[in-house]
Amino acid sequence: MRTDTKNIAATVAYLIGIRKSAWIASYGNDCPDLLAKLDSNQHAAVIRYLSKLRTTLMQRFKKTDDSIRYDFKNIDRIDFYDHDNIVQLQKWGFEIVLANKRASDYTLHFNKLIAENIDSCRELFPDWVNWEYIKDLFILPKFTQEKFQKLEFEKYMENIESYPFQVYIHWKPQSVGNILYNDGKFLEYIYAANDDFFGDKSKYKNAVDDVKNNIYNFIGNSHKTVLAVDCENSDVYKLYGMLKNLNKDEIDKIHKIILFDDAHTNNGWDFLQNFTSIPVEHIEVERVTDWKSLVDMRMASGVCKEFYKDDVSSFIILSSDSDYWGLISSLPDAEFLVVIEYSKCGQAIKETLDSHGIYYCSLDDFCTGNIEDFKRAVLINELKTYLPNLLSYNGKELASKLFEQARIEADEPEISNFYEKYIKTLKLKVDPDGNFTFVVVS
Repeated sequence: MRTDTKNIAATVAYLIGIRKSAWIASYGNDCPDLLAKLDSNQHAAVIRYLSKLRTTLMQRFKKTDDSIRYDFKNIDRIDFYDHDNIVQLQKWGFEIVLANKRASDYTLHFNKLIAENIDSCRELFPDWVNWEYIKDLFILPKFTQEKFQKLEFEKYMENIESYPFQVYIHWKPQSVGNILYNDGKFLEYIYAANDDFFGDKSKYKNAVDDVKNNIYNFIGNSHKTVLAVDCENSDVYKLYGMLKNLNKDEIDKIHKIILFDDAHTNNGWDFLQNFTSIPVEHIEVERVTDWKSLVDMRMASGVCKEFYKDDVSSFIILSSDSDYWGLISSLPDAEFLVVIEYSKCGQAIKETLDSHGIYYCSLDDFCTGNIEDFKRAVLINELKTYLPNLLSYNGKELASKLFEQARIEADEPEISNFYEKYIKTLKLKVDPDGNFTFVVVS
Protein backbone atom coordinates (compact mmCIF):
# COMPACT_ATOMS: atom_id res chain seq x y z
CA MET A 1 0.00 0.00 0.00
CA ARG A 2 1.81 3.06 -1.25
CA THR A 3 1.15 6.61 -2.33
CA ASP A 4 3.22 9.04 -4.42
CA THR A 5 5.53 11.53 -2.73
CA LYS A 6 5.47 15.20 -3.71
CA ASN A 7 8.86 16.67 -2.71
CA ILE A 8 10.32 16.91 -6.21
CA ALA A 9 7.15 18.29 -7.78
CA ALA A 10 6.77 20.74 -4.87
CA THR A 11 10.35 21.97 -5.30
CA VAL A 12 9.81 22.58 -9.02
CA ALA A 13 6.49 24.32 -8.28
CA TYR A 14 8.30 26.61 -5.85
CA LEU A 15 11.07 27.43 -8.33
CA ILE A 16 8.71 28.27 -11.20
CA GLY A 17 7.01 30.77 -8.91
CA ILE A 18 3.49 29.55 -8.14
CA ARG A 19 1.60 31.55 -5.48
CA LYS A 20 2.43 30.62 -1.88
CA SER A 21 -1.25 29.96 -1.14
CA ALA A 22 -1.45 27.51 -4.06
CA TRP A 23 1.79 25.85 -2.97
CA ILE A 24 0.56 25.34 0.59
CA ALA A 25 -2.81 23.99 -0.60
CA SER A 26 -1.12 21.53 -2.99
CA TYR A 27 1.93 20.42 -1.01
CA GLY A 28 1.79 21.75 2.55
CA ASN A 29 0.37 18.61 4.17
CA ASP A 30 2.67 16.23 2.30
CA CYS A 31 5.84 18.32 2.58
CA PRO A 32 5.45 20.14 5.93
CA ASP A 33 9.07 21.27 6.30
CA LEU A 34 9.94 21.89 2.66
CA LEU A 35 8.63 25.44 2.27
CA ALA A 36 10.76 26.80 5.11
CA LYS A 37 13.79 24.99 3.68
CA LEU A 38 13.26 26.49 0.23
CA ASP A 39 12.53 29.98 1.57
CA SER A 40 15.83 29.91 3.45
CA ASN A 41 17.81 28.86 0.35
CA GLN A 42 19.00 31.92 -1.56
CA HIS A 43 19.61 30.00 -4.80
CA ALA A 44 16.02 28.72 -4.75
CA ALA A 45 14.64 32.16 -3.93
CA VAL A 46 16.61 33.76 -6.79
CA ILE A 47 15.15 31.37 -9.38
CA ARG A 48 11.67 31.69 -7.87
CA TYR A 49 11.72 35.50 -8.00
CA LEU A 50 13.16 35.59 -11.53
CA SER A 51 10.58 33.04 -12.71
CA LYS A 52 7.78 35.10 -11.20
CA LEU A 53 9.07 38.19 -12.97
CA ARG A 54 9.26 36.32 -16.28
CA THR A 55 5.73 34.93 -15.96
CA THR A 56 4.31 38.34 -15.03
CA LEU A 57 6.11 39.90 -17.99
CA MET A 58 4.67 37.33 -20.40
CA GLN A 59 1.15 37.64 -19.01
CA ARG A 60 1.29 41.46 -18.98
CA PHE A 61 3.67 42.03 -21.85
CA LYS A 62 1.72 44.77 -23.67
CA LYS A 63 0.77 46.58 -20.46
CA THR A 64 4.40 46.49 -19.37
CA ASP A 65 5.61 47.86 -22.69
CA ASP A 66 2.93 50.58 -22.69
CA SER A 67 3.82 51.61 -19.14
CA ILE A 68 7.48 51.93 -20.11
CA ARG A 69 6.79 53.79 -23.36
CA TYR A 70 3.91 56.08 -22.46
CA ASP A 71 3.87 56.37 -18.67
CA PHE A 72 7.65 56.45 -18.31
CA LYS A 73 7.49 53.80 -15.58
CA ASN A 74 10.05 51.07 -15.11
CA ILE A 75 9.11 47.65 -13.77
CA ASP A 76 9.97 48.60 -10.18
CA ARG A 77 7.16 51.18 -10.37
CA ILE A 78 4.55 49.07 -12.20
CA ASP A 79 1.90 47.83 -9.76
CA PHE A 80 1.50 44.26 -10.99
CA TYR A 81 5.18 43.34 -10.43
CA ASP A 82 6.27 42.05 -7.04
CA HIS A 83 8.34 44.97 -5.78
CA ASP A 84 9.63 43.07 -2.73
CA ASN A 85 11.12 40.41 -5.01
CA ILE A 86 12.79 43.04 -7.16
CA VAL A 87 14.28 44.80 -4.13
CA GLN A 88 15.58 41.53 -2.69
CA LEU A 89 17.17 40.46 -5.98
CA GLN A 90 18.91 43.82 -6.19
CA LYS A 91 20.20 43.42 -2.61
CA TRP A 92 21.68 40.12 -3.70
CA GLY A 93 23.55 41.89 -6.50
CA PHE A 94 21.30 41.21 -9.49
CA GLU A 95 20.67 44.03 -11.94
CA ILE A 96 16.92 43.86 -12.42
CA VAL A 97 15.82 47.38 -13.44
CA LEU A 98 17.17 48.36 -16.87
CA ALA A 99 17.41 51.92 -18.16
CA ASN A 100 15.86 52.89 -21.52
CA LYS A 101 14.73 49.35 -22.37
CA ARG A 102 11.51 47.87 -23.70
CA ALA A 103 9.52 44.82 -22.59
CA SER A 104 11.28 42.62 -25.17
CA ASP A 105 14.63 43.61 -23.62
CA TYR A 106 13.36 42.49 -20.22
CA THR A 107 12.31 39.15 -21.69
CA LEU A 108 15.86 38.58 -22.89
CA HIS A 109 17.28 39.82 -19.59
CA PHE A 110 15.17 37.54 -17.37
CA ASN A 111 15.80 34.51 -19.58
CA LYS A 112 19.52 35.22 -19.41
CA LEU A 113 19.56 35.55 -15.61
CA ILE A 114 17.62 32.32 -15.17
CA ALA A 115 19.92 30.45 -17.56
CA GLU A 116 22.98 31.73 -15.68
CA ASN A 117 21.68 30.79 -12.23
CA ILE A 118 19.52 27.67 -12.60
CA ASP A 119 22.43 25.25 -12.06
CA SER A 120 22.80 26.58 -8.51
CA CYS A 121 19.55 24.74 -7.72
CA ARG A 122 20.95 21.35 -8.72
CA GLU A 123 21.55 20.44 -5.07
CA LEU A 124 17.84 20.75 -4.29
CA PHE A 125 17.18 17.49 -6.15
CA PRO A 126 18.42 13.95 -5.47
CA ASP A 127 21.20 12.44 -7.56
CA TRP A 128 18.90 9.80 -9.02
CA VAL A 129 16.87 12.42 -10.93
CA ASN A 130 18.25 13.56 -14.29
CA TRP A 131 18.94 17.22 -13.59
CA GLU A 132 19.11 18.15 -17.27
CA TYR A 133 15.44 17.18 -17.69
CA ILE A 134 14.41 19.52 -14.88
CA LYS A 135 16.75 22.28 -16.00
CA ASP A 136 15.17 22.22 -19.46
CA LEU A 137 11.88 23.44 -17.97
CA PHE A 138 13.53 26.74 -17.03
CA ILE A 139 15.71 27.56 -20.01
CA LEU A 140 14.34 28.84 -23.31
CA PRO A 141 16.62 27.65 -26.15
CA LYS A 142 17.90 30.40 -28.39
CA PHE A 143 16.47 33.01 -26.00
CA THR A 144 18.82 35.63 -27.45
CA GLN A 145 16.90 35.54 -30.74
CA GLU A 146 13.77 37.70 -30.67
CA LYS A 147 11.80 35.48 -33.06
CA PHE A 148 12.12 32.51 -30.69
CA GLN A 149 11.09 34.68 -27.76
CA LYS A 150 8.00 35.69 -29.71
CA LEU A 151 7.11 32.11 -30.66
CA GLU A 152 7.44 30.99 -27.04
CA PHE A 153 5.31 33.91 -25.88
CA GLU A 154 2.56 33.09 -28.38
CA LYS A 155 2.63 29.40 -27.44
CA TYR A 156 2.29 30.24 -23.77
CA MET A 157 -0.54 32.74 -24.15
CA GLU A 158 -2.53 30.49 -26.50
CA ASN A 159 -2.23 27.48 -24.16
CA ILE A 160 -1.96 29.10 -20.74
CA GLU A 161 -4.64 26.82 -19.25
CA SER A 162 -2.42 23.80 -20.00
CA TYR A 163 0.56 25.18 -18.06
CA PRO A 164 0.91 24.03 -14.43
CA PHE A 165 -0.77 26.65 -12.24
CA GLN A 166 -0.80 28.80 -15.42
CA VAL A 167 2.84 29.63 -14.72
CA TYR A 168 5.35 29.68 -17.57
CA ILE A 169 7.73 26.77 -18.08
CA HIS A 170 9.56 25.70 -21.21
CA TRP A 171 7.57 22.71 -22.43
CA LYS A 172 5.26 21.44 -25.12
CA PRO A 173 1.82 22.15 -23.62
CA GLN A 174 -0.43 19.12 -23.36
CA SER A 175 -3.85 18.40 -21.88
CA VAL A 176 -2.51 15.93 -19.31
CA GLY A 177 -3.61 17.67 -16.12
CA ASN A 178 -1.18 19.14 -13.64
CA ILE A 179 2.22 17.54 -14.26
CA LEU A 180 3.24 18.81 -10.83
CA TYR A 181 0.47 16.90 -9.05
CA ASN A 182 2.97 14.49 -7.50
CA ASP A 183 6.45 13.09 -8.09
CA GLY A 184 5.27 10.06 -10.04
CA LYS A 185 3.37 12.11 -12.61
CA PHE A 186 6.13 14.69 -12.88
CA LEU A 187 8.92 12.13 -13.39
CA GLU A 188 6.82 10.21 -15.90
CA TYR A 189 6.31 13.39 -17.93
CA ILE A 190 9.83 14.83 -17.96
CA TYR A 191 11.43 11.47 -18.79
CA ALA A 192 8.92 10.78 -21.58
CA ALA A 193 9.48 14.30 -22.93
CA ASN A 194 13.14 13.36 -23.33
CA ASP A 195 12.43 9.95 -24.90
CA ASP A 196 13.38 8.27 -21.65
CA PHE A 197 11.61 6.21 -19.00
CA PHE A 198 11.78 6.31 -15.21
CA GLY A 199 10.81 2.96 -13.75
CA ASP A 200 12.07 2.83 -10.16
CA LYS A 201 8.86 3.49 -8.25
CA SER A 202 10.54 2.90 -4.90
CA LYS A 203 12.11 6.34 -5.30
CA TYR A 204 8.77 8.17 -5.20
CA LYS A 205 6.32 5.74 -3.59
CA ASN A 206 5.78 5.84 0.16
CA ALA A 207 3.74 3.84 2.65
CA VAL A 208 0.16 5.04 3.12
CA ASP A 209 -0.89 6.66 6.39
CA ASP A 210 -2.63 3.49 7.61
CA VAL A 211 0.68 1.62 7.61
CA LYS A 212 2.45 4.43 9.43
CA ASN A 213 -0.36 4.83 11.97
CA ASN A 214 -0.27 1.12 12.78
CA ILE A 215 3.43 1.46 13.59
CA TYR A 216 2.83 4.60 15.69
CA ASN A 217 -0.01 2.91 17.59
CA PHE A 218 2.13 -0.16 18.28
CA ILE A 219 4.92 1.99 19.71
CA GLY A 220 2.53 4.28 21.59
CA ASN A 221 0.70 1.42 23.26
CA SER A 222 3.92 -0.22 24.43
CA HIS A 223 5.68 0.18 27.75
CA LYS A 224 9.08 -0.12 26.04
CA THR A 225 9.79 -0.99 22.41
CA VAL A 226 12.97 -2.33 20.82
CA LEU A 227 13.59 -2.58 17.08
CA ALA A 228 15.57 -5.81 16.53
CA VAL A 229 17.21 -6.12 13.11
CA ASP A 230 18.49 -9.24 11.38
CA CYS A 231 21.12 -7.48 9.27
CA GLU A 232 21.72 -10.57 7.13
CA ASN A 233 18.10 -10.60 5.95
CA SER A 234 17.41 -6.86 5.80
CA ASP A 235 18.34 -3.95 3.56
CA VAL A 236 19.97 -1.09 5.49
CA TYR A 237 18.97 1.51 2.90
CA LYS A 238 15.34 0.45 3.00
CA LEU A 239 15.44 0.51 6.80
CA TYR A 240 16.79 4.06 6.78
CA GLY A 241 14.07 4.93 4.25
CA MET A 242 11.47 3.65 6.70
CA LEU A 243 12.95 5.63 9.60
CA LYS A 244 13.31 8.75 7.45
CA ASN A 245 9.70 8.62 6.30
CA LEU A 246 8.12 8.04 9.71
CA ASN A 247 7.28 10.86 12.11
CA LYS A 248 10.40 11.56 14.17
CA ASP A 249 8.49 12.33 17.38
CA GLU A 250 6.70 8.98 17.12
CA ILE A 251 9.68 6.75 16.37
CA ASP A 252 11.87 8.50 18.94
CA LYS A 253 9.72 6.65 21.48
CA ILE A 254 11.56 3.47 20.44
CA HIS A 255 13.86 2.54 23.33
CA LYS A 256 16.69 1.44 21.04
CA ILE A 257 17.61 -0.30 17.79
CA ILE A 258 19.66 -3.50 18.10
CA LEU A 259 21.54 -4.55 14.98
CA PHE A 260 22.46 -8.24 14.94
CA ASP A 261 25.13 -8.22 12.27
CA ASP A 262 27.62 -10.48 10.53
CA ALA A 263 31.05 -9.57 9.16
CA HIS A 264 29.88 -10.42 5.62
CA THR A 265 27.00 -7.93 5.50
CA ASN A 266 26.73 -4.41 4.12
CA ASN A 267 29.12 -1.80 5.57
CA GLY A 268 26.17 0.58 5.62
CA TRP A 269 25.08 -0.85 8.99
CA ASP A 270 28.09 0.90 10.54
CA PHE A 271 26.63 4.28 9.61
CA LEU A 272 23.05 3.94 10.81
CA GLN A 273 23.77 5.28 14.29
CA ASN A 274 24.95 8.55 12.75
CA PHE A 275 21.64 9.13 10.95
CA THR A 276 19.03 8.47 13.62
CA SER A 277 18.34 9.94 17.05
CA ILE A 278 17.27 6.50 18.33
CA PRO A 279 20.08 4.80 20.33
CA VAL A 280 21.71 2.04 18.26
CA GLU A 281 23.39 -1.05 19.69
CA HIS A 282 25.45 -2.77 17.00
CA ILE A 283 26.26 -6.41 17.77
CA GLU A 284 28.56 -8.14 15.29
CA VAL A 285 28.14 -11.88 15.67
CA GLU A 286 31.31 -13.90 15.20
CA ARG A 287 31.28 -17.05 13.09
CA VAL A 288 32.57 -20.35 14.42
CA THR A 289 33.04 -21.54 10.83
CA ASP A 290 33.08 -19.48 7.65
CA TRP A 291 30.08 -21.26 6.16
CA LYS A 292 27.69 -20.88 9.09
CA SER A 293 26.20 -17.63 10.41
CA LEU A 294 24.92 -17.47 13.98
CA VAL A 295 23.00 -14.20 13.61
CA ASP A 296 19.55 -15.77 13.94
CA MET A 297 20.44 -17.60 17.18
CA ARG A 298 22.14 -14.51 18.63
CA MET A 299 19.14 -12.36 17.76
CA ALA A 300 16.69 -14.82 19.35
CA SER A 301 18.69 -14.90 22.58
CA GLY A 302 19.12 -11.13 22.49
CA VAL A 303 15.37 -10.53 22.21
CA CYS A 304 14.70 -12.94 25.09
CA LYS A 305 17.26 -11.08 27.22
CA GLU A 306 15.58 -7.74 26.49
CA PHE A 307 12.19 -9.21 27.46
CA TYR A 308 13.15 -11.03 30.66
CA LYS A 309 15.97 -8.86 31.97
CA ASP A 310 15.44 -5.33 30.63
CA ASP A 311 11.63 -5.11 30.89
CA VAL A 312 11.00 -4.65 27.15
CA SER A 313 7.37 -5.44 26.39
CA SER A 314 7.24 -4.97 22.62
CA PHE A 315 9.48 -5.78 19.69
CA ILE A 316 9.58 -4.68 16.08
CA ILE A 317 11.29 -7.57 14.31
CA LEU A 318 12.99 -6.63 11.06
CA SER A 319 13.56 -9.82 9.08
CA SER A 320 11.94 -11.88 6.34
CA ASP A 321 13.21 -15.16 7.81
CA SER A 322 10.40 -17.49 8.85
CA ASP A 323 12.70 -19.02 11.50
CA TYR A 324 11.80 -16.13 13.79
CA TRP A 325 8.33 -17.53 14.25
CA GLY A 326 9.93 -19.85 16.78
CA LEU A 327 11.07 -16.79 18.74
CA ILE A 328 7.73 -15.02 18.49
CA SER A 329 5.70 -18.07 19.54
CA SER A 330 7.98 -18.70 22.53
CA LEU A 331 7.22 -15.24 24.03
CA PRO A 332 3.41 -15.19 24.22
CA ASP A 333 3.40 -12.30 26.71
CA ALA A 334 5.39 -10.01 24.40
CA GLU A 335 3.92 -7.91 21.60
CA PHE A 336 5.39 -8.17 18.11
CA LEU A 337 5.25 -6.19 14.89
CA VAL A 338 7.13 -7.68 11.94
CA VAL A 339 8.72 -5.78 9.06
CA ILE A 340 9.51 -7.86 5.98
CA GLU A 341 10.68 -7.47 2.39
CA TYR A 342 8.43 -8.86 -0.31
CA SER A 343 11.19 -10.57 -2.29
CA LYS A 344 12.60 -12.38 0.76
CA CYS A 345 9.43 -13.42 2.58
CA GLY A 346 7.33 -16.50 1.79
CA GLN A 347 3.57 -16.71 1.87
CA ALA A 348 3.53 -19.24 4.73
CA ILE A 349 4.97 -16.87 7.34
CA LYS A 350 2.59 -14.10 6.24
CA GLU A 351 -0.37 -16.40 6.70
CA THR A 352 0.94 -17.49 10.10
CA LEU A 353 1.31 -13.89 11.25
CA ASP A 354 -2.19 -13.08 10.00
CA SER A 355 -3.73 -16.07 11.75
CA HIS A 356 -2.19 -15.03 15.07
CA GLY A 357 -3.19 -11.38 14.74
CA ILE A 358 0.35 -10.09 14.39
CA TYR A 359 0.61 -7.00 12.19
CA TYR A 360 3.28 -6.95 9.51
CA CYS A 361 4.27 -4.45 6.84
CA SER A 362 7.01 -4.22 4.25
CA LEU A 363 10.17 -2.14 4.02
CA ASP A 364 9.51 -2.02 0.28
CA ASP A 365 6.51 0.25 0.88
CA PHE A 366 8.66 3.09 2.19
CA CYS A 367 10.21 5.66 -0.11
CA THR A 368 13.97 5.48 -0.73
CA GLY A 369 14.13 8.66 -2.80
CA ASN A 370 15.08 10.89 0.12
CA ILE A 371 17.99 8.95 1.63
CA GLU A 372 20.77 10.56 -0.41
CA ASP A 373 22.59 11.72 2.73
CA PHE A 374 22.92 8.16 4.02
CA LYS A 375 23.93 6.59 0.70
CA ARG A 376 26.42 9.37 0.08
CA ALA A 377 28.12 8.79 3.44
CA VAL A 378 28.51 5.07 2.73
CA LEU A 379 29.77 5.64 -0.82
CA ILE A 380 32.28 8.31 0.16
CA ASN A 381 33.60 6.09 2.94
CA GLU A 382 34.11 3.33 0.35
CA LEU A 383 35.77 5.83 -1.99
CA LYS A 384 38.24 6.91 0.69
CA THR A 385 39.54 3.35 0.97
CA TYR A 386 40.67 3.62 -2.66
CA LEU A 387 42.39 7.02 -2.42
CA PRO A 388 45.91 5.76 -1.61
CA ASN A 389 45.98 3.78 -4.88
CA LEU A 390 43.55 5.92 -6.85
CA LEU A 391 45.71 6.39 -9.93
CA SER A 392 45.54 2.69 -10.71
CA TYR A 393 41.76 2.86 -11.29
CA ASN A 394 39.52 4.18 -14.04
CA GLY A 395 37.24 6.76 -12.43
CA LYS A 396 34.01 5.64 -14.09
CA GLU A 397 34.67 1.98 -13.41
CA LEU A 398 35.49 2.86 -9.81
CA ALA A 399 32.12 4.59 -9.42
CA SER A 400 30.30 1.42 -10.46
CA LYS A 401 32.49 -0.65 -8.14
CA LEU A 402 31.65 1.60 -5.16
CA PHE A 403 27.91 1.14 -5.66
CA GLU A 404 28.42 -2.60 -5.98
CA GLN A 405 30.47 -2.81 -2.79
CA ALA A 406 28.02 -0.63 -0.88
CA ARG A 407 25.21 -2.85 -2.24
CA ILE A 408 23.23 0.13 -3.48
CA GLU A 409 20.94 -0.54 -6.41
CA ALA A 410 21.31 2.32 -8.88
CA ASP A 411 20.93 3.00 -12.59
CA GLU A 412 23.66 4.43 -14.82
CA PRO A 413 22.59 8.12 -14.45
CA GLU A 414 22.80 7.93 -10.64
CA ILE A 415 26.23 6.29 -10.79
CA SER A 416 27.32 8.86 -13.36
CA ASN A 417 26.14 11.71 -11.12
CA PHE A 418 28.23 10.34 -8.26
CA TYR A 419 31.24 10.12 -10.57
CA GLU A 420 30.75 13.73 -11.72
CA LYS A 421 30.25 15.13 -8.22
CA TYR A 422 32.68 13.18 -6.08
CA ILE A 423 35.27 11.32 -8.18
CA LYS A 424 35.83 13.79 -11.00
CA THR A 425 36.17 16.62 -8.45
CA LEU A 426 38.77 14.91 -6.25
CA LYS A 427 41.50 17.37 -5.23
CA LEU A 428 45.17 16.79 -4.68
CA LYS A 429 46.41 17.97 -1.27
CA VAL A 430 49.98 18.42 -0.10
CA ASP A 431 50.71 18.21 3.64
CA PRO A 432 53.47 20.27 5.36
CA ASP A 433 55.92 17.43 4.81
CA GLY A 434 55.30 17.45 1.06
CA ASN A 435 53.20 14.26 0.91
CA PHE A 436 50.44 14.08 -1.68
CA THR A 437 46.93 12.84 -0.83
CA PHE A 438 43.55 12.96 -2.57
CA VAL A 439 40.66 14.74 -0.84
CA VAL A 440 36.95 14.15 -1.47
CA VAL A 441 35.08 17.42 -2.01
CA SER A 442 31.68 16.82 -0.42
